[in-house]
Amino acid sequence: MRKTPNPEAIDAENPEWTKEDFARAVPFSQLPEPLQTKLRSLKKPRGPQKAATKEVVTIRLSRDVVERLRASGPGWQTRVDTALRQWIETQPKRRRA
Repeated sequence: MRKTPNPEAIDAENPEWTKEDFARAVPFSQLPEPLQTKLRSLKKPRGPQKAATKEVVTIRLSRDVVERLRASGPGWQTRVDTALRQWIETQPKRRRA
């Protein structure tokens, strides 16, 4: 089953590969060494995480709220975290029961 491409995601400068494109493709190891070196230098590996800074949780939100947040673009989860942090700072500290 072939997935129908999203017309909004089609990029005229980077069209979907054809069978001919795949036939011309070569493995990374067969590229000229200077090109391999250049491509390797573009990818900077992420260093080890010193300490866990975020916790994965499950939360139930209204569908319209989630749609609006996602529609705000990349980084929406970070913006939600920031908004919740700001709200928490306005609240009096309470002891757990």
